Amino acid sequence: MIQGISTDILIVGLGPAGASAAQASAKAGFHVIAVDRKYQAGVPVQCAEFVPAMLSPAVNAVNYAKCQHIKSMHTFIKNTPSDRKENFPGVMIDRAKFDQKLVADALRAGAECRFKAIVSKLDRDGTVHLSTGEQIKPVVLIGADGPRSRIGSAIDSKNSDVVVSRQLTVALMDAHNATDIFLSPDYRGGYGWLFPRGRIANLGIGVTSNSLEMLKPLLNDLHKSVVAAKRVSQDVLSSTGGIIPVGGIIKPYGKLGSVLVLLCGDAAGLTNPITGAGISSGILSGTLAAEAAKSWL
Repeated sequence: MIQGISTDILIVGLGPAGASAAQASAKAGFHVIAVDRKYQAGVPVQCAEFVPAMLSPAVNAVNYAKCQHIKSMHTFIKNTPSDRKENFPGVMIDRAKFDQKLVADALRAGAECRFKAIVSKLDRDGTVHLSTGEQIKPVVLIGADGPRSRIGSAIDSKNSDVVVSRQLTVALMDAHNATDIFLSPDYRGGYGWLFPRGRIANLGIGVTSNSLEMLKPLLNDLHKSVVAAKRVSQDVLSSTGGIIPVGGIIKPYGKLGSVLVLLCGDAAGLTNPITGAGISSGILSGTLAAEAAKSWL
């Protein structure tokens, strides 16, 4: 059993934010350990898997994980005869492959990335205890561990406003190159979506947490309506869900003893509060967290 490890930077969470922080920190020459409770990067997928076109030139993982191009966004409003179609170019990705490429890039830069490593305890002096039995004392601790961040809780930075989501993967009946958005007063604080990924599509709904009990029946109704329109298959290939912070940025820094604590991605509330999108802001904030760590070190 290994105990008493010291490192320049410890990152908790290896999604887009954490992996980007790990890569940037390792490239700067620091000793970096990054851990994640998952068994492998990007699994299970909890994402609608759309990224804006502007991200593609800046992040190699987009092209690596690309499923198809998106040309526009089509918005449908309940009980309104007309709908809207706007140019909104982007890319649908395979989120698991995307996350795995970001982790591979962090490893290539020199970061030590570990999975199946859960934070079991966090001391007031910043020492992190892992389920593996290890105790790690960093100079900088970066929390990239999602909307219910344990690292954020330790410095009293918590996401209080969240949306809960549920998503089905279904077969598409015909090719589609737009992201479809469904607006309805029934979808309290959120919206529905149909995002195509080649021959399949992600069909989901997000609502405020106090409407959780309505989420499954609302999604079932949406699924029935697009099946009736002969747009998707009735068969459900897989399902997923999660929570999305929508209350805006929370305090992204603090101290535990002498350890500087920084938050990025969902842990810092960095999603678009209207759409819930968080991949771009996760990557950017992870890179900025690495820059802040560099200035501290």
